[in-house]
Amino acid sequence: MEYRTLGRTGLRVSEIGLGGEWFNGLTARESCAIVDAAQEKGINYIDIFMPQAPTRTNLGFALKGRREQFIIQGHLCTVFEDGQYTRTRDIEKTKRSFADLLERLHTDYIDVGMIHYVDSEEDFRTVFEGPVLAYARELKQNGAIRHIGMSSHNPHIALKAIESGVVDVLMFSINPAYDMERAETDIYDLMEFKGMEKGGLVVDEARQRLYSACEAAGVAITVMKPLGAGTLLKAESSPFGVALTVPQCIQYCLDRNGVKVVIVGCHTVDEVLAAAKYYDTPVQERSYAHIFGAGNAIHMTGRCMYCNHCQPCPAHIDIAAVTKFLDLAAQQDSVPETVAQHYWSLSATADDCLMCGRCEPNCPFGVKIRDNMARARELFAHGIKASL
Repeated sequence: MEYRTLGRTGLRVSEIGLGGEWFNGLTARESCAIVDAAQEKGINYIDIFMPQAPTRTNLGFALKGRREQFIIQGHLCTVFEDGQYTRTRDIEKTKRSFADLLERLHTDYIDVGMIHYVDSEEDFRTVFEGPVLAYARELKQNGAIRHIGMSSHNPHIALKAIESGVVDVLMFSINPAYDMERAETDIYDLMEFKGMEKGGLVVDEARQRLYSACEAAGVAITVMKPLGAGTLLKAESSPFGVALTVPQCIQYCLDRNGVKVVIVGCHTVDEVLAAAKYYDTPVQERSYAHIFGAGNAIHMTGRCMYCNHCQPCPAHIDIAAVTKFLDLAAQQDSVPETVAQHYWSLSATADDCLMCGRCEPNCPFGVKIRDNMARARELFAHGIKASL
């Protein structure tokens, strides 16, 4: 493992970080095994945005006796209420959730307190002119968080945060496909790659400007969604028409100005080991140059990143889980029995969808969630591959 300095925080961090979103649903033993594997490979950076009590408790168990050996990026403004994850700007809910995070992780501080998911001008004003930022500053002053961060998918909003001088760490979505998107492309159309269609395979100027601004200001970038939720790893789903490997995706991110940690979500020990194989991969095999000669981009719409930013759902559906099982099943000629078992074990399925559409404006990737719910109903009802 190689290490970089996390910008002006001065912290030494592993180039590959562990994303905690896939810890949901794991047992304490499984969580511990993943953290064991990460530590063995030299990973010392963990992102924790999940508000679910069992997930936090299991991670606390996994970190017991070695908390000081990890740098934790913990999120503010994520709460678990009415049976599901949601983002909030309610300061009392934010305070209760953060206190719960500290308690369940058995720690009295978080290294990077990440203000969760700020993508719009209105939300930026709400956060930076209201009690959320004031609370983050209070936590920093009291030592409950050591540094203030913010996560975003929007380069314009992210740049405003950098220019404020408040943010030490920016969590930003980076991969080759996202970087080809024009900044003026509506954020809800991000996963349609319309910017690539109009501008060709050229990194968007606003994103380049953001990355350079971070480097100049000493603001560290921690990367989310480096694999595009796996869409970049298969030719049929890649917007370039060719597949990239995990090492190639990691290399692309590490080559951007300002990037210090590439956070890879891992659900199993094998996935941790696959990410760490980056260092065993010859330099020439890490090259991603082939995507620039792949011809025209494939137009792809509605790709779910499984982030659950679309929540809350009035029907209490775990939308990310339903969509994940839909995507897994849709890759086969028939629904694998194990996938069907996992799907039907969910407390709510696509059959419970009200088709109200409340989720869709919350999605930063323009996913047509109601269409996915309809497809899931059909696919899992008949056990065969639905028409795509």
